[in-house]
Amino acid sequence: MESFLLDTCSWGYSLTSTTYSTKFRNDSSHIPIPQIRCLYVLSKRSSSSSREMHKNSDKDLSRILRTDAAIKNIERKANSKKYNKLWPKAVLEALDEAISNNFWETALKIFGLLRMQHWYEPRCQTYTKLLVMLGRCKQPQQASLLFEIMSSDGLQPTLAVYTALVGAYGQSGLLDEAFSAVADMKSVSDCVPDVYTYTILINCCIKHRRFDLIQRVLDEMSYFGIECSTVTYNTLIHGYGKVEMFEQMESTLTDMIESGNTLPDVFTLNSILGAYGNYGQISKMEKWYDEFQLMGIRPDVKTFNILIKSYGKAGMYDKMSSVIEYMDKRFFSPNVVTFNIVIDVFGKAGDVSMMDDYFKKMKHRGLKPNSITYCSLVNAYSKVGLIEKVDSIFMQVANSDATLDTPFFNCVINAYGQVGDVNMIHELLLAMKERNCYPDNITYATVIQVYKAQGMTDAAQAMESKMINLKEHSGSMKGLIC
Repeated sequence: MESFLLDTCSWGYSLTSTTYSTKFRNDSSHIPIPQIRCLYVLSKRSSSSSREMHKNSDKDLSRILRTDAAIKNIERKANSKKYNKLWPKAVLEALDEAISNNFWETALKIFGLLRMQHWYEPRCQTYTKLLVMLGRCKQPQQASLLFEIMSSDGLQPTLAVYTALVGAYGQSGLLDEAFSAVADMKSVSDCVPDVYTYTILINCCIKHRRFDLIQRVLDEMSYFGIECSTVTYNTLIHGYGKVEMFEQMESTLTDMIESGNTLPDVFTLNSILGAYGNYGQISKMEKWYDEFQLMGIRPDVKTFNILIKSYGKAGMYDKMSSVIEYMDKRFFSPNVVTFNIVIDVFGKAGDVSMMDDYFKKMKHRGLKPNSITYCSLVNAYSKVGLIEKVDSIFMQVANSDATLDTPFFNCVINAYGQVGDVNMIHELLLAMKERNCYPDNITYATVIQVYKAQGMTDAAQAMESKMINLKEHSGSMKGLIC
């Protein structure tokens, strides 16, 4: 991958637009008219959406050009030391926009342009924002290079900068580097790690299943007299619960209560209920719900969603319905997530009638179905062989403003794959391209499976070979469908 930090003088700012074909295959005459119309509508909406997105993107990016009307080729100017008098507001707004949207490559190019300006003054806050973004985007090497650039700017790293660097390493699983950064902090004045630094480190250990390192972090905190915060305890409780380490989870809750400085809150409640509910320990879940009630911790909508999902997963549909009724009586309005859970539960149980009823209730309440809703519906209809219902859902999606994603298309491709409609699958793959939904491993595994089931061995082998080549050379499969 290109390194954007090695040569700051070459940092430019450009927008490369990719044009996709809007033509569909002509060999799909067997497809029912509603499907063709639906795909046409999807294509038309996608084209309009794409133009609008491009328009909005151009508007955002043009902020950097506001110094005067003559500046049109920003990349050429960014690569030249001549253009170092751009309008500060335009450059800084463009940088904030790129950071908030996690456009890390663009953000680094704009930052390079920023450093070229005659009015530029290095600020730790800017470096902190960039490091946090690079952590989110899993770019630890870029984070390390940026940290070096900061030193060349003559800045002394602050606590916030070091903490962001720890997160950037840790989120990518580079825990040795994260611990090393924490050690480096101790040698810098006014940079002693605080509870926030250690909480981030703990979260990274949990995320990468390195529970063996957690006690080391806690011991170090204790040595420096740093007490766990509510967020620290909640991070531990949530992490232990997700991997069925219930003894450690309850022990951490006990420590939290006995500390005297931190008290459990609704996040603690939801983590514990979610842990037991997810693993089918309903009696434990109900016991802790009552315990938290006695502590005076009131549930929120997420709490009830956890209960509904847990009861549904356990096949306890009466209790699930009781929770929904309780929500209505206590003025907890069910949200999109609530209905998505119920729809998914009944869909997996094969109760299409109840699923349809809740889908109608959802729309009657003015809640907009999303990609998750439609995935559950498509999977349920496909499971019971109601492919015509999948057609109907597809039409609804085409006439809605729902944002479709790759998982939705995977569901629909799987549905048509089960009935052997290869031509429709090809149309869907092209429709994905129109909407900038890139196929993933699941997409291609499904298509290959369909090819093999239909005796299309050569097509299956050709796709498998192309997948391997693309992943080896680019790590991406965006170019697989031409």
